[in-house]
Amino acid sequence: MTDTITRTSRIPNPALTVPGAMEALQALGAASTSSGLPEATLTMVHLRASQINGCGVCVDMHVRELERLGERSRRIHGVAAWRDQPWFTEAERAALALTEAGTRIADRGEPVSDDVWAEAARHYDEAELAALVLNIAQINLWNRVNAMTHQVAGQW
Repeated sequence: MTDTITRTSRIPNPALTVPGAMEALQALGAASTSSGLPEATLTMVHLRASQINGCGVCVDMHVRELERLGERSRRIHGVAAWRDQPWFTEAERAALALTEAGTRIADRGEPVSDDVWAEAARHYDEAELAALVLNIAQINLWNRVNAMTHQVAGQW
């Protein structure tokens, strides 16, 4: 038996309401994904931040994107507990650690430790790190917009 939560959004998505906002966010997204980072890595980054932030819209979307990319279900499900899963490369682990640190910035004195940064820098060059930082920041923006306005999963 499946329980269904009936939820409606408080307002339409602000990115669709404020003139030019969606185009600006899409332009940032396009620019920050052109670094050559694997699409699956970026999508796992988006999924992990969305899990932390409790954004149902984005969790649903990024799971579907990973499925479309041909990712195995154990890797998709494992993103939530990536430290304890053998399915991820060292580079993916570094990206996920950076995602968690950059998403949970209020949880510690130094949001992104030198160790987390150094491990990411070991796997990614400056342009790729810049793209990771922008992707982490942007997914956190989307998570917050969706959470504050109660956007509904599956309606995108």
